Amino acid sequence: MEEKFIIYQKFYDFVLAFYPTINRIPQSHRQVLGKHLEELCLLLLLLIIKANKERGDKRSILQRDISDNLDVLRILIRLAKDLRFISIKQYTLFTEKLNEIGKMVFCWTKS
Repeated sequence: MEEKFIIYQKFYDFVLAFYPTINRIPQSHRQVLGKHLEELCLLLLLLIIKANKERGDKRSILQRDISDNLDVLRILIRLAKDLRFISIKQYTLFTEKLNEIGKMVFCWTKS
């Protein structure tokens, strides 16, 4: 039970660290890429909260949605790095955090 709340807290901390980085994306790209990153982060927070409350098949579906959206978030962060909107150091930090969260979600799914 505690593991699920750890996932929420880890992802919440990730969002707190990542949000200022989104605001540094050039304005011409912030309307699309930045907005999508923001919405995806908020969606993931909501999905984690919902999955914590559900049981059975509904929880399994939400856990798969969380995993799928984490993959999309990783890809968009990689795109931001390749477009040089974020530094390699930031990219490394964010992907390490997401990988840790992803492993926790995988273990949660298996339990």
